[in-house]
Amino acid sequence: MPNIEYCNVDDPEIAELVSTIRNRRASGKLLNLDRMLLHSPAFARGWNSMFAAIRNQLQVPRHINELVICAVARLNNADYEWIQHAPEFLGANGNQAQLDALDDVTAACYNTELFNEHERIALRLTLDMTRQVKVRKEIIEKARVLFGEQQLVELMGTIAGYNMVSRFLVVLDIDASGE
Repeated sequence: MPNIEYCNVDDPEIAELVSTIRNRRASGKLLNLDRMLLHSPAFARGWNSMFAAIRNQLQVPRHINELVICAVARLNNADYEWIQHAPEFLGANGNQAQLDALDDVTAACYNTELFNEHERIALRLTLDMTRQVKVRKEIIEKARVLFGEQQLVELMGTIAGYNMVSRFLVVLDIDASGE
């Protein structure tokens, strides 16, 4: 049971926003995360816009984005986030062995059998951003060389954004079921 009850999505005052969120979701269904965010229409609107950009408009390869999202989920014990994004990672050409390796993100950062150089530096960036916030210069420089500045900024934004998501999910005890 969440720490705050989910919003009544049948309220006519938020009908347009509910429709906008449904349209962003591939399934057309609202998630419990959406139902919580709808308590604040302004917040839900901004959230929807930001995460639509992260999920659909960035230059970072999709499998890298989903990899770091899954790593954030594991690092923050955000089961909801994991349940939502593990299938997305697999759908973006990730594999089950890589997902399994994220049970220990630190070890995954150095696993040359399962992860290529881009994936490993993305994981190291995720680990530092999630655990210490401040990232070591050598990791930033290596990521800049591998991804370029635009993709590096996008990658950092994705990691920061999904750290926000996981913290929101965990603090409110939002469960993974939906409509």
